[in-house]
Amino acid sequence: MFISPMLLQTAAGPFSHSDFIYEPKIDGHRLIYSQESGKIRLYTRHDIDCTRQYPELHLPFANDVVLDGEIACVDPTTGVSDFESVMSRFQTRRAEKIVQLTGTLPAYYAIFDILMYKGQDLRGLPLMSRKEILAGLTQPSNNFGIVPHVEGAGEALFEQIETRGMEGVVGKHKNSVYETGRRSHAWQKVINWTYAEVFITGYRKQEFGWLAAVPSGTSGKLRPELGASPIHKQALRGVAQQLVKGEDKDFVHLEPRLRAKVRMRNWTKSGMLRSPAFTEFIV
Repeated sequence: MFISPMLLQTAAGPFSHSDFIYEPKIDGHRLIYSQESGKIRLYTRHDIDCTRQYPELHLPFANDVVLDGEIACVDPTTGVSDFESVMSRFQTRRAEKIVQLTGTLPAYYAIFDILMYKGQDLRGLPLMSRKEILAGLTQPSNNFGIVPHVEGAGEALFEQIETRGMEGVVGKHKNSVYETGRRSHAWQKVINWTYAEVFITGYRKQEFGWLAAVPSGTSGKLRPELGASPIHKQALRGVAQQLVKGEDKDFVHLEPRLRAKVRMRNWTKSGMLRSPAFTEFIV
């Protein structure tokens, strides 16, 4: 059974409140684990069946259940989930390669909610009641685990997350029901952003998007949904025509003379900017 997951709003920054619990944000991909009549199916948040990608999770619980959580591939040296490793597992299709990766790059299911149990729909219960039921489950193997949480101390947890270089923190209202398929202020994420200085080296011809590069040659496209304000877009247009050095089907390319500060999730292993977004021009 696929259940469209409850989604997060973005908080302005770390916060603490006695009505909230706080969990570390796992850097992986969302996974709905469904066990019906003993049959196991795994789904992404977009209802893509990814059961065959994670054979180490084909282990049943004592009773039928639907769980919400995150797939992680933990770096043994840091204890932190590595997003690129998770994507490597998710994108692998060849059966023999999948089997190989279960040994060399095992998947871990970090569970943070329980939606159905023994045929009963739990989504209308308060979060802490669901957490209590979840805590009573016996995990099928060491590839399963429950995401820990703290009560009230969101800012303190975020400081620890920053120190460890993890993705961020999720704050959840203790009495929140599970809002299927909705983005809710009852669940809020605080991302541990990384910042870098880049050169704006081009812009997309159609919908908004900028190209960015750093002196070492790494690059990325600034995503439209996290892009610049209208004022900043107008400022670029005002000087761009003086810096044009060429174009292709999709982009106009500029001389690397405009500097900007961007935020991103992290640096990829190949030295690329992961999900960069414009913050401000540097003058």
